Amino acid sequence: MNMIHDIYMREALKEAQKAFDKDEVPVGCVIVHEGKIIARANNQVELLNDPTAHAEMIALSSAASYLNSKWLNDVSLYVTIEPCSMCAGAMVLARIKKLIYGASDPKTGACGSVTNIVNNKKLNHCIKVKAGILEKECGSLLSKFFKKKR
Repeated sequence: MNMIHDIYMREALKEAQKAFDKDEVPVGCVIVHEGKIIARANNQVELLNDPTAHAEMIALSSAASYLNSKWLNDVSLYVTIEPCSMCAGAMVLARIKKLIYGASDPKTGACGSVTNIVNNKKLNHCIKVKAGILEKECGSLLSKFFKKKR
């Protein structure tokens, strides 16, 4: 199973590299439905001058459009870093089935690090989470980006 996760996370890493190359925080995301990537995105906050233009948000919109549904019950979302509270909330609202992420985010992670929106029993949906897939690769791209910025 981890081999499949690695394959999709490598696709998310390709998206993160695109963001890095455009001087965006290098986060990449792919959404998988029935074994097929139906959406891919990278951060576009700087490009669009939009604080909500995170990779996950763009990918969720794209997947909903592809499936012609606001409910994404049968999808798996792969992202290179643990989602923030905005993205985690959107995933709960979309009712995604699984979240697979690379590196944890001890500053803004909302899937277990700082808070846990995706598995809050008070909300109407919980998401299966698998963390640490290609964690080193995902984390090193982010570290490289922030070192360059300093």
